[in-house]
Amino acid sequence: MKRFWVLFLLAFLISGCGKKTNESVVKDFESKVNSSKSYKLDGSLEIFNDEDTFTYKIDVAYLKGDNYKVSLINQINNHEQVILKNSEGIYVVTPSLNKSFKFQSDWPNNGSQSYLLSSLVKDIKSMKEANIKVKDEEYMVKTDVNYPNNQELVYQIIYLDKDSNLKKVEVFNDSDVVKIKLVVNKLDYKAGLDEDDFKLDNLIKEDCCSEANTSSLEDIIYPLYVPTDTYLSSKELIDVEDGTRAILTFGGAKEFVLVEEMSKPLEEFEVIPVYGEPLMLNDTIAALSGNSLYWTSNNIDYYLASGNLTSNELLTIAESIGSTITTLK
Repeated sequence: MKRFWVLFLLAFLISGCGKKTNESVVKDFESKVNSSKSYKLDGSLEIFNDEDTFTYKIDVAYLKGDNYKVSLINQINNHEQVILKNSEGIYVVTPSLNKSFKFQSDWPNNGSQSYLLSSLVKDIKSMKEANIKVKDEEYMVKTDVNYPNNQELVYQIIYLDKDSNLKKVEVFNDSDVVKIKLVVNKLDYKAGLDEDDFKLDNLIKEDCCSEANTSSLEDIIYPLYVPTDTYLSSKELIDVEDGTRAILTFGGAKEFVLVEEMSKPLEEFEVIPVYGEPLMLNDTIAALSGNSLYWTSNNIDYYLASGNLTSNELLTIAESIGSTITTLK
């Protein structure tokens, strides 16, 4: 009988130790990320802006030593952009235009990034108390987020399965509306990558621009949002090489200038230095630099600049341009 109780107690202890707690599932996820020398993540990323949804196929590659490569392919127009970080710097590359911005930036450490595992772990560790809920063997970890240039984003929910595998991330605004959603299709913590996989040269397509784009800007696209007491004061169309450039000047309380021009693929690969940040903007990645914002959407280059608009105000105006369905003459 004594032996029976010893065996029973031993079995009880073993089964109890084997059962995962909410905290242990999260700790296991952190351990997987921190111990990975290189990983690859494949999935989809959705950006929600009012009634518009912008969907990307996203591929993330990481190599220990601060090397990142994030490929984003717009599922509507197949437009690809790549965020690349290696020992030489941080780049946003648009292969179809043979062009790249090189940033002086602390990305990705300067804010939350829903598609980077290290950022998710950092946000989890920043919690004073664990906020974990379980439903149908799915672990939901709620954390605050830090998006310096988009203050409407306030928290996220990270979804893990019972084996601590990342399945989904949702980022919410202060009205509890999902604004960003990442769905993970495949995640390999032992990807076997090396530094050659993160070279800028690998993203250059020498034959991408054999034919120049000579399309003209036939329509001017106006922002659907302008700050209070701000108005369109002038509109100018200028003939430039291979097209037309539109310059819209807005006066009043919050002055700004919006420039539009058809995108032109460059014959030789060009790297443009930017003292600012890369950030997601609806259907594209924008370059934010001080009091200006540059982006390409639907084969149109946009440049937005102001001396008295905040970064968030610039972003709001730019997002309203992305939401424009019809164009006006």
